[in-house]
Amino acid sequence: MRTVSTEHKRVDIRRNDTVKVMTGRDTGKEGRVLRVSPNEGKVLVEHVMMVKKHVRPNPQRNIKGGIAEQERAIPLSNVALVCATCGPVRIGHEVRGDRKVRVCKKCGTTLDK
Repeated sequence: MRTVSTEHKRVDIRRNDTVKVMTGRDTGKEGRVLRVSPNEGKVLVEHVMMVKKHVRPNPQRNIKGGIAEQERAIPLSNVALVCATCGPVRIGHEVRGDRKVRVCKKCGTTLDK
């Protein structure tokens, strides 16, 4: 039996970031982050790890039945944040002005908007 830790891990990837999948079935794909789950150590990326789900029709919610495709969460360790100038990079932290920002390890540009 696997125990799930309830502590929050520090995650450097945030919602709406662009990430590149480094390992796994969808290696090389890039997409926008839809959701981050720090407790599970997973991230949901747009159009990555697509799976088929059988959906039962529900007339009250106006849902047609059939086989729908949706994204499945992938481990955080399998993705890298994409810098606008360098591509997939590791993330550093710096204090610039009065705030702590994420910084590209290759070129030093700020990754926060």
